[in-house]
Amino acid sequence: TLSAAESCTGGKISSLITSVPGSSEYYLGGVTSYAIAVKEKVLGVPPSLIDEYGVVSSEVAAAMAEGVKKVTGSTYSVATTGLAGPAGDERNPVGTVWIGVSGPNGTETVRKIYKNDRKRNIERFASAALDTLRLFVLKDLK
Repeated sequence: TLSAAESCTGGKISSLITSVPGSSEYYLGGVTSYAIAVKEKVLGVPPSLIDEYGVVSSEVAAAMAEGVKKVTGSTYSVATTGLAGPAGDERNPVGTVWIGVSGPNGTETVRKIYKNDRKRNIERFASAALDTLRLFVLKDLK
């Protein structure tokens, strides 16, 4: 089964998954945790991680993926946190996304940077997240 925790993708991953007929057999649901408070209160992301590493970080992406997996009881989960635009910061330029994936054998993160407008960045973030999840699951199956 699968779940998603989305910040910068705003539900795009869930939309892509649920557009596939039969996805209700494996997709349990998602949390669009756009606000930091939702990341902390719903997904259980420790405030200390956000304070130390920033909301757009490997650590927060991992915690989001683990949190939504716990909340939904899914086997696998995927999470995104990033800056789609128009503004970035010193640590993360516009177009930065951290993707977290979690499953029975652990959690991994990957950072991607795209140089597009906000709408296209969100599309790329969601596609990259699903591809990262696909590769993670294939690795588990071997």
